[in-house]
Amino acid sequence: MNRPSQLLTPRDAAKLLGVSYPTLKRWIYDGKLKTIKTRGGHHRVPDSEIDRYLYRGQSKLPLPERRADFRRISARNQLIGRIVDIKVSGIMAQVTLSIGGQRITSIITADAVREMSLAKGQTAAALIKSTEVMILRA
Repeated sequence: MNRPSQLLTPRDAAKLLGVSYPTLKRWIYDGKLKTIKTRGGHHRVPDSEIDRYLYRGQSKLPLPERRADFRRISARNQLIGRIVDIKVSGIMAQVTLSIGGQRITSIITADAVREMSLAKGQTAAALIKSTEVMILRA
């Protein structure tokens, strides 16, 4: 089941991607970022376009700014993406993130999903440590 696409203003999209408003507008005018125009001629950015650039925008920010919304942790392998699927069964849950057009899935407890209030469409980070993948809520 696909969720309806959310539309963001260019200013909100720029903030989410960690780029300046003028940069985002340039991407729109250069055709790098597809938008939908309102009846009034204003650009709106579908979240599917945000997903294409989410990991890129975050990677250009200085490390402290990239991780400002996440817990401080020593592991450096944090991949930021959007939650695209959550399946809860009994005491376990399967959480799937879309990161740069790729998907990564983590098996965590159902309690952790409830505790972090995880939901489809939210931004989250996958924390990679050896063979384990953990989910951090943004």
